[in-house]
Formats: sequence, structure tokens, C-alpha cells
Amino acid sequence: MSDDSSATIRESRKDFIEEHRDAYLRSGGVEGHILDITAVGGHPFTTHLMIKYVGRKSGKTFITPLIYGDIGGEVVIVASKGGADHHPAWYLNIRDSAQVDFQIATQAFRATWREPQGAERAKVWAFMVDAFPSYAGYQASTDREIPLVMMKPVEAIALFREEDATGKRQF
Repeated sequence: MSDDSSATIRESRKDFIEEHRDAYLRSGGVEGHILDITAVGGHPFTTHLMIKYVGRKSGKTFITPLIYGDIGGEVVIVASKGGADHHPAWYLNIRDSAQVDFQIATQAFRATWREPQGAERAKVWAFMVDAFPSYAGYQASTDREIPLVMMKPVEAIALFREEDATGKRQF
């Protein structure tokens, strides 16, 4: 998939993504954790979290909703960007940080993170494709290996609030 076609997909989903994020934040995580995303190739009960991170160039704080999986006590997110030829900004931003904050439903955590390699990566990738089958098509449409990020909670933190975000979500 070219960056242009990926941009078209992101633009068509932009309102949904912003509404999802805002509902998640306004409700304190009561809404937005589980969504029916069958319309975009997902499942009726797909789990979503939010990550909070600081822009490496802007210094602004961003909050982004993403699909997640739980494998052995680690939370997994996928830096797919709809199969674009370059990584999403959120991934580039957390890659420059040793920690990331995430919220699942009504609980938030500070976490360390890592990227699985080799056989572990293959296993985690298969798990995430099962959670959201479109990931397979995204990977087939780009030459870059889509990163997987595994987060391990180290401490509970306060729930995310709308005012925490000083920057608009990066698409």
C-alpha cells in the first residue's frame, strides 16, 4: 500500500478515531474499551487501549487509541499505520523513550516496552492478526516490517484526561 492510499484510509477514519478517543477520555474508560469494528475487517468485540506519549519534535503530549492484545501479562500494540510505507508517529515517539503510559478501560499504567524478535515475534504477530485480520493485508502491502510493541506495566498511574493532551492525534 502506498503512503497515499494509507492516507486516504486514515482520512476516512479520522472522525471515528477522534470520536473514539474523546469518548474513551470523557467516560474515564467506561466507553471505548470494546468496540465492534466489523465494518473495517475486525471483530464485534475488539479491545482498545489508549497510549500517552510525548512528541519527540514538538514536546507535546498525545493520546492515541489502538487495538491491543494481552500475551503472558504483556500488552501488545501494532504500529501498522494501515500498511503505509513508513511508521506511525506514535511509534517513532515511543521508540525514543524507555517508558510509555497506557490506559485499558478504567485502569492506567506506566510501562516499559520492547519489540519481540524471531520466533516470539512470529507468534505474537499471528496472535494480533487473529485479533484484527486486516493486519495481514497491511503487512502484505508494505515492504517495512510492521513493528510490534509489547508493554509491561510497572506502576499504576492516574487515568488519562482530555486536558492531558496538548497536541492533536497524529495521523
